[in-house]
Amino acid sequence: MWSFTSDARKYAEVAEPFLLGDPVSDTVPLTALNGLRAGSPADDPVLGWWDDGGEVRGAAVRTPPYPLALARMPVEAVAPLLDVLGAPHVRQVHGPVELTSEVARLLGAPVKEVSERLYRLGALDVPDVPGRGRLATPAEFPLMVSWFHAFGTEVGLGETADAAERVAQRTAGRELFVWEADGVPVACAGLSPSAGGVCRIGPVYTPPSRRRRGYGAAVTAFASRVALEERCEQVVLFTDLANPTSNAVYQSIGYEPVADYAHLTFAARP
Repeated sequence: MWSFTSDARKYAEVAEPFLLGDPVSDTVPLTALNGLRAGSPADDPVLGWWDDGGEVRGAAVRTPPYPLALARMPVEAVAPLLDVLGAPHVRQVHGPVELTSEVARLLGAPVKEVSERLYRLGALDVPDVPGRGRLATPAEFPLMVSWFHAFGTEVGLGETADAAERVAQRTAGRELFVWEADGVPVACAGLSPSAGGVCRIGPVYTPPSRRRRGYGAAVTAFASRVALEERCEQVVLFTDLANPTSNAVYQSIGYEPVADYAHLTFAARP
């Protein structure tokens, strides 16, 4: 049976112990929960858990404007979840591929599907790339906003209206890093706060004119090292499986595949 709340504190009491059972696989719901507890804005958050005989065995989180994030759960819990949420109101879903496949079976083919792979850092192999990594500074705010917009356009998210707010928050939270070459920022990487001992890299962006020089790998490795040395025990990231270059780059610096995920977008329905 599904139960829901909009109260992050109550949700943490009930569902967080389950999510912490596998903080790597459940990195997205855990990060969303941490954000709510830290005061991140979300319109009408939906925080749900699947109770099976008095035991929490599944969870889901929706913090608009972000997709419905599916944590681990039995496949048979998907249909009741969609029933309670109201299928016409489920526009975007992110989660393990065995669960998103069930969503697509129940709702029909999505208008867009992005196949992803979750990676976890093994032994970090820092590439030899000219330049240095550092935190982004407030003075670089306009540049970072433009890069967030460009990243959103490239991955099909469009120019998200909250890019400026996200950059401001992440810069203030020491979550945004740049790789600097010849005194100029040439790539950036975000690093989420630790959730269950796990930090997540993303987004990673290099302007087209600066690509094929190793800057993306360098800034990712730098942020990963900061994470391990100062912030968490494990580091993860998601990649788009349609981009073999990025998958190869991350593996080259020590990231190892964990599981496949998908991000589904459905057409508006009455």
